[in-house]
Amino acid sequence: MARRSDEALAGLLGLGSQSARKSHYPELLARLEELEVERNRYKWLFEHAVHGIIQASLQDGVLAANPAMARMLGYDDPLQVLWAPDDLARHLFVGGFDELALIRDRLSQGQALLGYETRLRRRDGSTIDVLMNLLLKPESEGVFEGFVADITERKQAQQRLQLLNDELEQRVAARTFELLESNRNLQRQIEERERIELALREARDAAETANRSKDKYLAAASHDLLQPLNAARLLISTLRERALPSAEHNLVERSHLALEGAEDLLADLLDISKLDQAAIKPDVDTYRLEELLAPLASEFEGVAGASGLRLRVQIADCAVHTDFRLLTRILRNFLSNACRYTEAGGVLLGSRRRGDFVELQVWDSGRGIAADQLDSIFLEFNQLDVGRAAERKGVGLGLAIVERIARMLGYPVQVRSQPGRGSLFSIRVPLARQHPLRQVQPAAQAVLGNPLPGRRLLVIDNEADILHSMAALLGQWGCEVVTALDLPEALENLQGRAPEVILADFHLDHGVLGCEVIQQLRERFSRTIPALIISADRSDACRRQLQALGAPLLNKPVKPGKLRAVLSQLLQET
Repeated sequence: MARRSDEALAGLLGLGSQSARKSHYPELLARLEELEVERNRYKWLFEHAVHGIIQASLQDGVLAANPAMARMLGYDDPLQVLWAPDDLARHLFVGGFDELALIRDRLSQGQALLGYETRLRRRDGSTIDVLMNLLLKPESEGVFEGFVADITERKQAQQRLQLLNDELEQRVAARTFELLESNRNLQRQIEERERIELALREARDAAETANRSKDKYLAAASHDLLQPLNAARLLISTLRERALPSAEHNLVERSHLALEGAEDLLADLLDISKLDQAAIKPDVDTYRLEELLAPLASEFEGVAGASGLRLRVQIADCAVHTDFRLLTRILRNFLSNACRYTEAGGVLLGSRRRGDFVELQVWDSGRGIAADQLDSIFLEFNQLDVGRAAERKGVGLGLAIVERIARMLGYPVQVRSQPGRGSLFSIRVPLARQHPLRQVQPAAQAVLGNPLPGRRLLVIDNEADILHSMAALLGQWGCEVVTALDLPEALENLQGRAPEVILADFHLDHGVLGCEVIQQLRERFSRTIPALIISADRSDACRRQLQALGAPLLNKPVKPGKLRAVLSQLLQET
């Protein structure tokens, strides 16, 4: 028996004779040892492989499995996974008999299953995801070998990644929806804002149109109202200077106060309207302080005297950088209030240097203002109802105008007052670094004498009532008065003799301007006749034209004291 085995092995190895057997026996032993070593190496790899390895038959089920395959399925011994074909469907493949039939069909056709992903059932009933490579063993009857890798963690990672991707897509979609919704809301807000802005522009345009209409109405109304007020003021002033019985004199004084209140109210309404609309722009220049205060002293000396008060003036030798008209408006208000609220004593118009500024002050010896009222006197429609002021009702706009002008010029205003002793109103004005080159004769000298009697004056106005009133007042001052409605009538009434001063309205009939008539009269008589424009026009355009003409402006209704002061100054300069 051993001999037949040796012969069979010799035949398998190609050794056919006794001699061959003897000569090749050592080589055979060496070959057998190599095969044994190789077999042991493959056995070691089979038992210690990381991935599962199985050998199975399509007819007999699992023939062999390595320990890694058993551990993968939750078993302690590889012998526990040697299942019959039907047990493979029940215990191993999650897909059951259908999946097993598919695998058999593929393998029976001689196809290998490479990269086949499926799910296997473990001993505890849980499942794992695996990657299988099933290969038919050559020259065998339906025997195949399988290499199985656990890809559960990879599949779970893929699932988590997919979940993250799905969540990210959902978040992106949600964020996109939020952004789209925000964009739609923003678009709606933009459209709403544009609608509001359009409505605001339309409202602004309507307001500006209404303001322009109001300005035109105020200008027209003021001209129409100021003309008769001016005539009445001139007539009342004429009567006040005449010797009248006590009863008639009292009536004239009351009429004077009523007209004065109406004039102040109308002037204040026009000024406050222009200031609120920023229609007034400062025209800053350099002036000697004497230029600024002397006309005010001349104007208010008569006002203070009529109230039984004494006006004192202290003017520093300096120059200021300011808007002449606006600053005069402030000081005139201070002086007017001082005369109005003072029953006995006097008023002082003074000036004091304060570093780079000069403080212009108006003192009075009136009743004073309580401390709790000092903060409210600059508010609109606030007026103290005391003393002589109670006889002239106004709306309390004077100091509100002062506050607006001072704020526009950037000049601080201060008030100090002691009830029963009087008040001090002051404003601080910047000093000019250089005195103006043009030196004027102090207007305060106009009140030292009376240059009006016997002087020939020409008055031109397109209102006959004003001509009559002006002639009465100037005539009472001792002037020789010539009146005319226009230039031809003026030339006719002058009879070739030039007047010493021309008083002309700014707006005459047929679009003719008073400054044009003055220029023509100067050319006719070949001399620069001193001129004074009297007008209800308070526009800057009017003032610019008069600056070029070199003629002062008095606004209607004309205050007699101021008119006398300006005329006296013009006549003394000739």
